[in-house]
Amino acid sequence: MSEHALKALADMVNDAHARLQATHQRINPVVEVRRGMRDSGIPADVMTIDCLRTRRRITLILHDQQPGVLLYQFITIEQEVGDDFQSMPLSDLDTQALFQWMEAYFGAE
Repeated sequence: MSEHALKALADMVNDAHARLQATHQRINPVVEVRRGMRDSGIPADVMTIDCLRTRRRITLILHDQQPGVLLYQFITIEQEVGDDFQSMPLSDLDTQALFQWMEAYFGAE
């Protein structure tokens, strides 16, 4: 995956995270870019957004073999990533969508 796509995704997540914190102070997700898949020979970059309060995780994957596509999954922190990913064109994702995902899934009140 191009570093450009990963940077664009990271920028959107960062903006959505800042907006979420400004709107819902008690939700403070932890965002992490993980290189484990790439380091183990799988050509993909993974970003996780964890809510420690609810123990929920949003996993985002950019896979080299599916350029321009975002794979995503809503799981708990304790769960292993499964095969049941949803997908969408990365170009359809924006900060507002990420904000809405985090707000809804992490239980904003």
